[in-house]
Amino acid sequence: MIYVASSWRNGLQPVVVAALRDQGHEVYDFRNPAPGDHGFSWRTIDPDWQHASPARFREILAHPIANRGFALDMDALRACDACVLVLPCGRSAHLELGWAVGDGKRTAILAEELPEPELMYKMVDLIAVSLHEVLAWTGALA
Repeated sequence: MIYVASSWRNGLQPVVVAALRDQGHEVYDFRNPAPGDHGFSWRTIDPDWQHASPARFREILAHPIANRGFALDMDALRACDACVLVLPCGRSAHLELGWAVGDGKRTAILAEELPEPELMYKMVDLIAVSLHEVLAWTGALA
């Protein structure tokens, strides 16, 4: 399975998921992690989540909805063979990629855009500048 890490705001993420599935891969999609589940959203716990204090954020993280979303993502990370980070994205996606690197998974970054250079990207197996490069790499994983 390939885990695609990215951001809800990244319009390329669904394209990457579809292309990998078209290639025959099982793909974890955080936007649709399970049948009938359209992904975790902070708003379902607290509509004012963006203004939460650190103490309130800690409470939100302990909520059953956050626990379920985290469990789905972590179970998929543990089960995946490879992780592809699609830029631009935020801290959570970078933590997911870092966890995958640390666990010895195959890893790639799709950097059609590069919001900011990052030295630690040297950890990954591939830095791709096009979806075509990612598909060639994942095709070799099959």
